[in-house]
Amino acid sequence: MVQYNFKKITVVPNGKDFVDIILSRTQRQTPTVVHKGYAISRIRQFYMRKVKYTQTNFHEKLSTIIDEFPRLDDIHPFYGDLLHVLYNKDHYKLALGQINTARNLIGKIAKDYVKLLKYADSLYRCKTLKVAALGRMCTVTKRIGPSLAYLEQIRQHMARLPSIDPNTRTILICGYPNVGKSSFINKITRADVDVQPYAFTTKSLFVGHTDYKYLRYQVIDTPGILDRPFEDRNIIEMCSITALAHLRAAILFFLDISGSCGYSIAQQAALFHSIKSLFMNKPLIVVCNKTDLLPLDKVSEEDMKLVMEMKAEATKTVIGQGGESTNDEGVLLAMSTLNEEGVIAVKNAACERLLDQRVEQKMKSKKINDCLNRFHVATPKPRDQKERPPCIPQAVLEAKAKEAAEKEKRKLERDNENDNGGAGVYSASLKKHYILANDEWKEDIMPEILDGHNVYDFVDPDILQRLEELEREEGLRQEQGEEDDLEMDDELTPEQKEALAAIRKKKSLLIKEHRIKKSTAESRPIVPRKFNKDRNFTSVRMGRQLSSLGLDPSLAINRARSKSRGRKRERSCDGNDGAMDVDGEHSNKKMRLRSTSRSRSVSRPPHEVVPGEGYKDSDQKKKAIKLARDSSKKRNHDAKRGESDRTIPNLKPKHLFSGKRGIGKTDRR
Repeated sequence: MVQYNFKKITVVPNGKDFVDIILSRTQRQTPTVVHKGYAISRIRQFYMRKVKYTQTNFHEKLSTIIDEFPRLDDIHPFYGDLLHVLYNKDHYKLALGQINTARNLIGKIAKDYVKLLKYADSLYRCKTLKVAALGRMCTVTKRIGPSLAYLEQIRQHMARLPSIDPNTRTILICGYPNVGKSSFINKITRADVDVQPYAFTTKSLFVGHTDYKYLRYQVIDTPGILDRPFEDRNIIEMCSITALAHLRAAILFFLDISGSCGYSIAQQAALFHSIKSLFMNKPLIVVCNKTDLLPLDKVSEEDMKLVMEMKAEATKTVIGQGGESTNDEGVLLAMSTLNEEGVIAVKNAACERLLDQRVEQKMKSKKINDCLNRFHVATPKPRDQKERPPCIPQAVLEAKAKEAAEKEKRKLERDNENDNGGAGVYSASLKKHYILANDEWKEDIMPEILDGHNVYDFVDPDILQRLEELEREEGLRQEQGEEDDLEMDDELTPEQKEALAAIRKKKSLLIKEHRIKKSTAESRPIVPRKFNKDRNFTSVRMGRQLSSLGLDPSLAINRARSKSRGRKRERSCDGNDGAMDVDGEHSNKKMRLRSTSRSRSVSRPPHEVVPGEGYKDSDQKKKAIKLARDSSKKRNHDAKRGESDRTIPNLKPKHLFSGKRGIGKTDRR
């Protein structure tokens, strides 16, 4: 379980954003209206509340920053040294110290100004003291802006650090650059570390996880280390040194015996001896990598001697764990990450060595005695010389034998696949287990869609039986209905029968009249021309038929002619057409207007009332149009889409854009 999770640290705002956040909250969460007519005690309380609330917000924010960042003295030494290597412990503590000092200063400022506000004698004095208090708090916050920015950078970098648990089972991989460390961790875990053919591809610690004997192991890939003095090593190398120094882990020292990494075996042996003090009391395995380029038995004698010296040093760690001096198995291993030869053996050996060491340490601890006192293993003592083997019932033995025989006899689909050409050739039949009346029907092809219909919608084994039942039921109902009609007619008297016939006739007439009224001129049936090729349906014939019925055909004939011919614009027939009107100019003007309107169609004016609009007269419609136009002016001016458009194009915080602006600077807002 990971004890340290640096990803949960809250974001640290810069100085200006910090001030805006606090002042916005003060503006939103405290009262904003005060009048000079209020009692002086109420005015003092109003401004004291603002100062106290601002100080509380500053204190909470700064306290959150101080508490969430880890204290180097309280965390595991591995993380303490790693943070010191990456960020410089002195700068880190100095930044947190400045945050703490600012928090205390803001508390003192609030305390002083609240004391002054208790004795303020006017609204103006109270407001001035409040402005001064908030201004001094903001000034203190802006002065720690560089420390806030530094802590935000550290927070971002710490969030990207790997989650390493210093107390769990750990395998640590170290060695020169480009000897195959990242390739090994990619093979045994699901980590995806970048692998390139040049040195220092890995620039930080990478973590992967693997399983061995149902236990989870943490595998750490460290950056490459060069053989040089401690003071000359850079930050990348110091990450590896920190992990070697503080983590209780099994060490895998990788050795490139082919020399393709750019460093000879002598240089790698010198690095081994320079850092062997970090291997004390830890399981150590020397891994000879890249045996695909140069096998271990073909190494030169000088290099082989150096390898044996490293093996002897690694054997000492076995003796330190309580092992025998002759037991040097699993100390020097050869492998190749390219063809994966020996990779699993190296992993298993490292996990086994680490597990043995951890068990041995627990057995030596004082806690084991408390645990052993709770266990008692009962061993039965023999009462005589007679042997009593375990007794298994015969039925159980027979059932086991039968199950084993079935397993041997049963042929699986995989066996059928192998016998019939393998994958891609053999296709398993999904129909052979169908339960049908005849086994020959299993492989019949059943169409799913036939003539645009789903076949399964019409499949019913009892369809003929149900059809007979429906026909029988229909016949019974028809017979029952006829009998009911006969019975009903037989029961009525002649007068009632005549009344019933009249009612039925009247009802049919009402239905026809309703249908005629409902049909409009557009919906009435018109005889198409293709059915009237011989001109049988003419107006003459229609007039003759209407005359025979005793009706006047003139209106119907005129209507049919007006429908068949296009309408022509007719002159309005006025009794005084062409004559001079003696009334004078007024009538002449009317005639001129009337004569000019004959040349073009006159459109309806907008204020004219159309039936169905809901207006009393044209004056009311004019007034409604004017009101609608006036109401849309402001909306059009603000570029709104409609009455429901509530969009605010640019949000301006009230505390930044309200109040009187003096001659001085206003950037404090």
